[in-house]
Amino acid sequence: MRVLSGIQPTGRPHWGNYFGAIRQYIDLQSEDAAYYFIANLHALTTIRDREALSQATYDTALDILALGLDPNQAVLFKQSDVPEVSELCWLLMSDAPMGLMERCVSYKDKVAKGLPANLGLFTYPVLQAADNLAYDSEVVPVGQDQVQHIEVCRDLAQRFNSHFGEVFVLPKPHVLDNSAKVPGTDGEKMSKSYGNAIEIFEAPKKMKKQVMRIATDSRPMEDAKDPDTDHLYQLFSLFAEESARESMAETYRQGGFGYGEVKKALAEAAEAYFAEAHERRAELEAKPERVNEILGDGAAVARKKAGEVLKRAQQACGLA
Repeated sequence: MRVLSGIQPTGRPHWGNYFGAIRQYIDLQSEDAAYYFIANLHALTTIRDREALSQATYDTALDILALGLDPNQAVLFKQSDVPEVSELCWLLMSDAPMGLMERCVSYKDKVAKGLPANLGLFTYPVLQAADNLAYDSEVVPVGQDQVQHIEVCRDLAQRFNSHFGEVFVLPKPHVLDNSAKVPGTDGEKMSKSYGNAIEIFEAPKKMKKQVMRIATDSRPMEDAKDPDTDHLYQLFSLFAEESARESMAETYRQGGFGYGEVKKALAEAAEAYFAEAHERRAELEAKPERVNEILGDGAAVARKKAGEVLKRAQQACGLA
């Protein structure tokens, strides 16, 4: 099974990113073939600062490698290092129906909110389709909100195939399990846009301060509490072993404790959980040549495969 996934270089990863997506991406790297790219071309629709985009792209490579992506198992590369994808995008765009693009949620949402929507955002699903098709990927892990874009990819590929023969493999979405709720510091869903996120690679001291500021209710210490409805317990459960979760749940049900105790236990559990990732990132940060080597090697593998698919498409439609 060939897996493909793109990671946007739009900010440092937080706990919600990891448990909602990154951990599951990394679990899939043991498949027959796995391609992971840093989507810096997609990021151009929102980032207008050269240095910021360059640094964010590099940081994303550091982060994903530190969190467990193994370059000996998976291919990691920058999207912009595979120009074949951009040409493939044009082949797909040449027969992409306007109505299909106008119905895409990412574009519709911005327009509905009165936000500026550029042509890059409008054609975003076509570039995403080119990414998916360039490597003959069979499975694309996505959140529920991105399933529509995989359907668009399949529609565009089927249109091309109907005109020119069976050129493209039609990928299927692998919907990520978002059952693990990751609350932010205010109890709502963790998100950078809400200002309630805790970054994975935050310095431990600063991370602890953020944890200690997590909002809680004002029930007396002696009251029994339901762990299943408490966002602080939900966060603790993400990091703790089963025995520790059960012990904490029993503490909740008995009462007679302060939330400060739970916050301290959460901070300790989170620090221990990501300790190896912090160490790996520090090691990689000290060896930028190694990171660039990994990205370069990945780009070479990706270009070879994308070149094969592009040539197949060019020959089919009369360009080669």
